[in-house]
Amino acid sequence: MAATKDPRPCSIADALALVGEKYSLLVLREVCLGNGRFDQLVRNIGAPRDILATRLRRLVDAGILTKRVYSERPQRFEYRATPAGLELEPVLMTLKEWGDRHIRKGTDLPMAVEHGCGNELVPVVTCRACGGEVRHEDLTAHAQVPGWTVTGPSAA
Repeated sequence: MAATKDPRPCSIADALALVGEKYSLLVLREVCLGNGRFDQLVRNIGAPRDILATRLRRLVDAGILTKRVYSERPQRFEYRATPAGLELEPVLMTLKEWGDRHIRKGTDLPMAVEHGCGNELVPVVTCRACGGEVRHEDLTAHAQVPGWTVTGPSAA
């Protein structure tokens, strides 16, 4: 097998490099709930102010959030999700559902999310082509990067 120092090229790793830092997805949770002011974010997330400021700057630079002035004196900003940021909301809902089921085990759930149909949201990942629910046993991965297979680096 060919020796490689670089890990597998992966969009999951790329996404986690941006939103996998502590507090980043919690910032997005709050912004999606309509709490985009810095003081709201500090209170609701519990992040130190300097770390939160760094996360916000990074999310704005990446095009996940926008920043707008809502007060000139003193100058204060509000953060809102961009279309790219809103595309992460289903990820948040799926993580919430997983946490409700496997960590909280269905008891003392801190929040319910209602879908537009009036029922509580239970997110399900579906295939865009056929509409079927995505299940592990129905998936087949295909490596697309030269020099890599699904099991790791290919032989030289």
